[in-house]
Amino acid sequence: MGKKFNGNNYLKQAGILAAAGIICRIIGILYRSPLTTIIGDEGNGYYTSAYNIYTIVLLLSSYSIPSAVSKIIASKLALKEYRNAHKIFRCALLYVSVIGGAASIFIFFEAGLFLEGEAAIVLRVFAPTIFLSGFAGVLRGYFQAHGSMLQTSVSQIVEQILNAVISIFAAHMLIGMAGFDKTEQAIYGAAGSALGTGSGVLIALLFMLLVYWLNRDWLHDRIYGDRHRYTDSYGDILKGMLGTVTPIILSTFIYNFSTSFNQIVYSKVMIYVRELTVAQTATSYGVFSGKAMVIINIPIALASSLSSAMIPTISASCALGDSAATRRKVENAMLTTMLIAIPSAVGLGVLAKPIMQLLFPQKDTLDMAARLLALIAVTVVFYSLSTLSNGILQGIGKVNLPVRNAGIALAVQTALLVGLLMFTELDLYALVICLIVYSFVMCVLNSISVRRCIGVKEDFVRMFLLPAIAAGVMGLCAKGAYMGLQIVVESNVACLVPSIVLAVVVYGVMVLKTGAVRREELLGFPKGKMIVKVARKCHLLK
Repeated sequence: MGKKFNGNNYLKQAGILAAAGIICRIIGILYRSPLTTIIGDEGNGYYTSAYNIYTIVLLLSSYSIPSAVSKIIASKLALKEYRNAHKIFRCALLYVSVIGGAASIFIFFEAGLFLEGEAAIVLRVFAPTIFLSGFAGVLRGYFQAHGSMLQTSVSQIVEQILNAVISIFAAHMLIGMAGFDKTEQAIYGAAGSALGTGSGVLIALLFMLLVYWLNRDWLHDRIYGDRHRYTDSYGDILKGMLGTVTPIILSTFIYNFSTSFNQIVYSKVMIYVRELTVAQTATSYGVFSGKAMVIINIPIALASSLSSAMIPTISASCALGDSAATRRKVENAMLTTMLIAIPSAVGLGVLAKPIMQLLFPQKDTLDMAARLLALIAVTVVFYSLSTLSNGILQGIGKVNLPVRNAGIALAVQTALLVGLLMFTELDLYALVICLIVYSFVMCVLNSISVRRCIGVKEDFVRMFLLPAIAAGVMGLCAKGAYMGLQIVVESNVACLVPSIVLAVVVYGVMVLKTGAVRREELLGFPKGKMIVKVARKCHLLK
């Protein structure tokens, strides 16, 4: 096991973590469909509202712990200060026990400050999960510091699988215990889903404890063999930890806060100004957040994961003072991200209804959910690029710039959201408009910051125009194929799957024929040599 920790192949390790993230997203969306069938749109609204607040509290209390712990401990391990590394580990456990415990208690007793009535009950069910997440995060960060992402990746997949199973089972069981009132059933079902989230975190924590127990002898042998006389005080360790955690927390919090903030504003205006019931508000918000938003998060996660795999090499080039290599890697990362994000946005836009019908077939809200998905599909491009640039700025040490940019974007969209909700009847479409505005402003501001800090000059034609043209042709072919198949086949799946396969093939051909991707760039992709070989045989590359 020790040999695994000594690897320096950061791209491979980041790729493992990225693959785990993609698998978790896919599992997440697959189980949300049967779960929504069980708890309904109203229950989905309660769960999503509570989950958004839970996520924000988690961001503030323990979400950034793995990154901070791995960064601090890795610096000590590089100097072979194993005793200091273990003291940091223990200090981190103490930190999350205090912060996570306080956050859990606060959410349990003060859930009503964030959510109205029934949704607050679901938020209270999330409270213990906040406490457990901190310990799981410290253990994940500890093993990441040793250069191994495998433990974190496996624990995330195990967590998501148990989350899916328990969420569906608990929701079904609790609804059976509820009365005949639909709102009561929705609350019980949402609470069952929240129990699933907590169960997933618990099993992930137990898995990480098992991994630590299996490696405890090797870890302790290194500590006992440490000949460094000086050991850091817990005060110095805590100070360094806070200095590392705080900028990451602020940046991550503000960047992700817009969704939860919009939900709070939307709920308050709908209930107290429009005089809608809590159930009606939860149902409508559940269509937006529990269906449309869940779907667009998959391509965003894919683009983000691929981008995160490149960021370590970008940071390394910057640290070595190789500005040319830094710019080249940033440009390649941006091109790769756009090659994924742009066709994803087009595909979700043109096939919004069949995709929604496949995943969330509830007839009452199918048309509304499909329209929302088609409208917010463009944010896949903006969020993907802004997430990449956010990571680049953090990687080169400009941690305050993403905080500033996110703050500006949040202020702009907040003013717009309040105005639209108060003076128009756009309702959910106001959320759509603000989501597009927020992601676009973030994308532009972060791109400007990256350009100023690194001197990157985007090749607009290759990076945006050519992929957009290829995606446009792909979208027309996919839509045409689906509509054509509908004439002879009634099954949505039988029409959708061939249309998606055709879309992938058409887009691949178009990006090669237009020159959006060149041979040297293809060789840098996973299985790049095989892709180049196939492309040459098909006369798509010279």
